[in-house]
Amino acid sequence: MKRQNVFDPDCPNASRMYDHLLGGSDNHAPDRVAAEELLKVAPDAADIAVRNRAFLKRAVKYLAEHGVRQFLDIGSGLPTRENVHQMAQAAAPGARVVYVDNDPIVFAHLQAILSDGNTVATSGDMRATEQILADPRLNEVISLDGPVGVILTSVLHFVPDTDGPHDIVARLMRAMPRGSYLVLSHGKHAGSAGEADEARILEIYNRTNKPLYPRGESQIIQFFDGLEIIQPGVVPVQDWRPNGDGPVGRTPVRAPGEGPGAVLGGVAVKIH
Repeated sequence: MKRQNVFDPDCPNASRMYDHLLGGSDNHAPDRVAAEELLKVAPDAADIAVRNRAFLKRAVKYLAEHGVRQFLDIGSGLPTRENVHQMAQAAAPGARVVYVDNDPIVFAHLQAILSDGNTVATSGDMRATEQILADPRLNEVISLDGPVGVILTSVLHFVPDTDGPHDIVARLMRAMPRGSYLVLSHGKHAGSAGEADEARILEIYNRTNKPLYPRGESQIIQFFDGLEIIQPGVVPVQDWRPNGDGPVGRTPVRAPGEGPGAVLGGVAVKIH
């Protein structure tokens, strides 16, 4: 795996590619070239990115409506036009948010947008779960005496099986009190019909700072083991409690949730 914590202007960055797909401006020429190459293989990639962001917004609002006032966004990626702290504080004024990312560029951008004591950014690697949870900056904002919304959207598919992604989630949720929630989305294997295109997508990401590891539906559902999954379950992100805020004006090239680049998402609550 390429090193993920060293800035290389010539290496496409997965976070900046995602920013470009969302229509952002915090990206460079190598990121745009790689993202446009991705769109040639998966023409719905930009729509999928927007659907994933809309899923996150709906999930954060759902958590806020169910009493969550603390949010831990791990692998948060570059700030966009509406970020978790803005989503959460719009639904619940005073909500507290901690962003964690191991990309120094992301960390710098996050720090630049934060202006109040209810929101902080910290540099950390999700594989070092204990270090994240022991970070003094996190503990100044989040108390594990009350429910926490743990957010892992479109980040675990950058973690290889050898790094134990399911164990990472299990360790995080074990540390959370009852009533905490997990919000998670993850790239899905394309299946036999999309193997050739998926191989091309993986080759593109292998040239970035973060190779991609899509997983099957059962493996994605496994991330929620020990938690009570909220209806409608683990589904294509645009199908999770939709309310019309997804991308409009385009006809999907493939059925949503099918083909290379599809993303499944779900929300679950810790009841024990």
